[in-house]
Amino acid sequence: MHVTAEPVRVSVCHCLACQRRTGSVFGAQARFSSAVVTTNGRSNEYVRVGDEGSRARFHFCPDCGSTVYYISDAMEATVAIPVGAFADPKFPGPTVSVYEERMHSWVSMPPGIEHMA
Repeated sequence: MHVTAEPVRVSVCHCLACQRRTGSVFGAQARFSSAVVTTNGRSNEYVRVGDEGSRARFHFCPDCGSTVYYISDAMEATVAIPVGAFADPKFPGPTVSVYEERMHSWVSMPPGIEHMA
């Protein structure tokens, strides 16, 4: 995976599917314009149908199982890459938090983040 620009958005998602997919209390991802993302190597695909019926195609490593990237039908012009895939502690923090009605009670979001139920 190679990107040639800054993300258009960094977000966290508290939906139950992201909690299960990551094995954590939320998923953190950076969205990039698909024009600046180059993928290489092997990946397997899992298609998930969301609460509203939209589909997302998750690509994961066939060796270790880590999610490498995903593309949502609702946002086809972007590629979402899990923040952890960059292994960079200085990666920009999230600016948007979604599905907060499913957020664990002990989780706190950064000040100034956009909140979406």
